[in-house]
Amino acid sequence: MPVWLQTGGLLVASNVFMTFAWYGHLKHLQNRPWIIAAFIAWGIALFEYLLQVPANRIGAQELSLGQLKIMQEAITLAVFVPFAVFYMDQPLKLDYLWATLCMLGAVYFIFRG
Repeated sequence: MPVWLQTGGLLVASNVFMTFAWYGHLKHLQNRPWIIAAFIAWGIALFEYLLQVPANRIGAQELSLGQLKIMQEAITLAVFVPFAVFYMDQPLKLDYLWATLCMLGAVYFIFRG
């Protein structure tokens, strides 16, 4: 399996955990003290790091640091938008399209020859 595909797959899984750790408590723990939400988020974030660290180590074999970062950010947006719309019941905005186009531009520039 190509390095970029291994890296991307692990980063997608990592981002699912990251997104729930960062924002899931806003839906489920609003009536709890912030410290409870923080500890739960840290527990979820552990799984993020268990996937993200190997993803970056694998990716660093063939990708530059800048490429790894832009790949991470593009995947973050791709995971966040469905999470916001379908899980957090936020409206789908045209701004997500514009942000995606900007991110695709970043991907193009960082990965071009």
